[in-house]
Amino acid sequence: MSFYYRILTFTSFITLPFTFLTGQERISKVYKIDLQKEINAAAWIYTQQGFACAARQNADAILIHMNTYGGEVVYADSIRTKILNSEIPVYAFVDNNAASAGALIAIACDKIYMREGAAIGAATVVDPTGNKLSDKYQSYMRATMRATAEAHGKDTVVNGNDTLYQWRRDPLIAEAMVDERTIIPHVNDSGKVLSFSTHEAMLHGYCDGTAESAEEVIEKQLGHHTYELIVFEPTLWDQIKGFFMNSVVQGILIMLIIGGIYFEFQTPGIGLPLGTAALAAALYFVPLYIDGLAANWEIVLFFAGIILLVIEFFITPGFGLAGLSGILLTMAALILSMLENDFFNFKPVRANELGSALVTVAGGVVLGFAFIIWFSSKIGSKGLFKKIALQTTLDTQEGYVGVSMQEKSLVGQKGITRTVLRPSGKVEIDGNVYNAVSEQNFIPPHSKVIVTRYETGQLYVEETDE
Repeated sequence: MSFYYRILTFTSFITLPFTFLTGQERISKVYKIDLQKEINAAAWIYTQQGFACAARQNADAILIHMNTYGGEVVYADSIRTKILNSEIPVYAFVDNNAASAGALIAIACDKIYMREGAAIGAATVVDPTGNKLSDKYQSYMRATMRATAEAHGKDTVVNGNDTLYQWRRDPLIAEAMVDERTIIPHVNDSGKVLSFSTHEAMLHGYCDGTAESAEEVIEKQLGHHTYELIVFEPTLWDQIKGFFMNSVVQGILIMLIIGGIYFEFQTPGIGLPLGTAALAAALYFVPLYIDGLAANWEIVLFFAGIILLVIEFFITPGFGLAGLSGILLTMAALILSMLENDFFNFKPVRANELGSALVTVAGGVVLGFAFIIWFSSKIGSKGLFKKIALQTTLDTQEGYVGVSMQEKSLVGQKGITRTVLRPSGKVEIDGNVYNAVSEQNFIPPHSKVIVTRYETGQLYVEETDE
């Protein structure tokens, strides 16, 4: 029970006689936040905004109306931390489901009330396909669930001459909701992940009463007979920001950034690929910047990485220090912009937040390379791609004329490069200038070369010391 809640209870007790004498009952303010979808970035944003609004409204209580099968652990952990640190008492109304990440949030609340037929538990950490993750992730979730239950402290139970201290919410029960190996006699000895029905949760201290509606919780369970119910309504911007801060959407944006930059480097001029990459970068960084996560220096770091990649592609061909530095800076900027670090102070960053950022960026990079391979295979095959690329075959039956084979006689002859070959350029052989392609990555101008082959109307050369 928070300090604010004790003061509120004491104040109500003192003012009760005056309320009786004047015949007026104080109107309570109850602020309701709905968490009835997946626990994700949007849910975290709604919780932050809702708690801030409740504080401005001087609310007497916050009621979280919950019906969720879970979601992303990183955001559930942020929400439960917000609840545990709240000066306003927070109550949960489980309207059918508080599974997985929802169970963690419900356990963090001061009181839990459930509808008849509802369920709570099953907090094992799984991947997006529903497969159980390694014990590394389960271990962290077990500790988080235990710590959340322990945060509510113990009750003093006097039995004759014996004084016992009993957990209000047994931490082992919270752990058993994550790990089937946690055996609790007469509670969970089946070797399965623990979940409670409403009555089982009441029996074991994980439900403080039943109710069929939020209003019933407020009136019958919390005892606010005269109250004002304020429901948090997210703004359009909150919804947009929540959508673009979703881990899946962020991974797709990273994929578009990588794919757009790659295809822009492969085509002359400035076109659609660069525009796609720029738009994806804006949609990635702007919500994080407004939310206070992405700092100016992290955005500068991202553009510095892009500039180094441009230098690597167009000024210093090959793969060297500039290219490697560009990749590292770009990746670092994408990861750091998702964390609550203060420059290089990472103390505020929790391990699960760092893990989520790494997984999101790594997933986006993998998707990006997969997109490059897929899109490259589609160019020139059909539809829109056929219109923006050269045809793979030019048949003489369709009117195409073959090129002269006279230059094939130049194979084996030596010459000098007139321009840089990167990999194509111009060479001079016997006083005549020809277009040629380097068999190597890069040949500087005024270098001695030899013609190695002639294919599809194109001379190929390589540098020679003779």
